Amino acid sequence: MAGEIPDLFATVRTGTGKGAARQARREQFVPGIVYGGGAEPMAINLKFNVLLKRLRQGRFLSTLFNLKVEGEEDVRVICRGVQRDVVKDLPIHVDFMRLRRTSRINLYIPVEFVGEEASPGLKKGGVLTVVRPEVELKVTAGDIPEKITVDVSGMNIGDIVHISDVTLPEGSRPMITDRDFVIANISAPSGLRSAGDDEADEADVEAGDEE
Repeated sequence: MAGEIPDLFATVRTGTGKGAARQARREQFVPGIVYGGGAEPMAINLKFNVLLKRLRQGRFLSTLFNLKVEGEEDVRVICRGVQRDVVKDLPIHVDFMRLRRTSRINLYIPVEFVGEEASPGLKKGGVLTVVRPEVELKVTAGDIPEKITVDVSGMNIGDIVHISDVTLPEGSRPMITDRDFVIANISAPSGLRSAGDDEADEADVEAGDEE
């Protein structure tokens, strides 16, 4: 299960329609709606500054939240839409969908690398270059993996880890399916790369002199 699902605090919005929504905005709230999950839709307000901060952190639409509303049971939700002001590009309304344990959703799952102390490539001075510190997976809401583990203990300089090399948690699959994308690689130390570049340059010069 994912290590920590962030809380998102809201209040029940009294009244419906454009008038209630405008009043919420005047009071520095963003109106929203929570729907799905076999329950009636619920109108809510979120603090404008809190929501804006979350949006600026990125990946708001693919983050699972624990929605806490006073007087209501906590519920897991995922955002399904953010309406923005066409001029200021600021949020003016947000839609959330309640999730059941069997719901399938897209989430970014962090990648953890193990076995670095045993890697032949790293022992030789190679550098582990992480291309994707997290991977977007389609997962089940009731069984979200905390992380993806990649063992680099057998990797040498020049070796590459693709998504196909990784054992994904049961029930999970990558969102990108049309290519075998790279997770990480072990590259040569910068000194060796520079030396190789210098040798290649010298070879080019010598070849030019011969001509």
